[in-house]
Amino acid sequence: MKRIVAVLGDYYHQEEHSKAALNQALGLLNEKEKIECIQIQASQLITELEKQPDAVILFKEDRVNPTDEVVNTWMTEEIGEAIAQYVNQGGGWLAWHSGYASYEVESAYINMLKGYFEYHPLEHAQVKYTDVKGNHPFGSISFEILDEHYFVKVNEEETNIFLQSDSELGHSIAGWHHNYGKGRVCCLGPAHNKEGLLHTDFTHLLAKTIEWVSNR
Repeated sequence: MKRIVAVLGDYYHQEEHSKAALNQALGLLNEKEKIECIQIQASQLITELEKQPDAVILFKEDRVNPTDEVVNTWMTEEIGEAIAQYVNQGGGWLAWHSGYASYEVESAYINMLKGYFEYHPLEHAQVKYTDVKGNHPFGSISFEILDEHYFVKVNEEETNIFLQSDSELGHSIAGWHHNYGKGRVCCLGPAHNKEGLLHTDFTHLLAKTIEWVSNR
């Protein structure tokens, strides 16, 4: 049995919607093999990493109170270094949507991810997600949803781009993956809205990324 840990939800991203999408993806994976997934709070991460789960899924930005005058963050230098060490030693990490948003660019965590969220336009758009042709483990991808169109900065020379996004607002990278030490890292851009999170094509893609990062 594989053991996966998930940290879900933040100020702008409702926990219940990401949890529903995750449950749909896990349902697809459980048709192949038994997976135990536990949801924890960010404050429990270091303790759970010490138990060496097969993978961790992060759907949570760094800012705790983004609308306040003084903004607090949760990922300390200690937590970021613990994450990088866990993956380097063979763990799997899926940074999903807000899981790579608003983190300190010059940090062990972003260095491990090889990329980060820069901005998205205020208005949502019909975003088309398609795979980037090449040797990647997720198969053919093509779907369109109403979404925040994430624009990102990625160190393309140190990772593998597998997903791209296009809308009337522009073009961007939407997914990348790479090995990090003995472990695996995947960053996945979609989705923000409930409808996008529960879109069948998206939950199938989510399942494939979870399967990849958890295969040690």
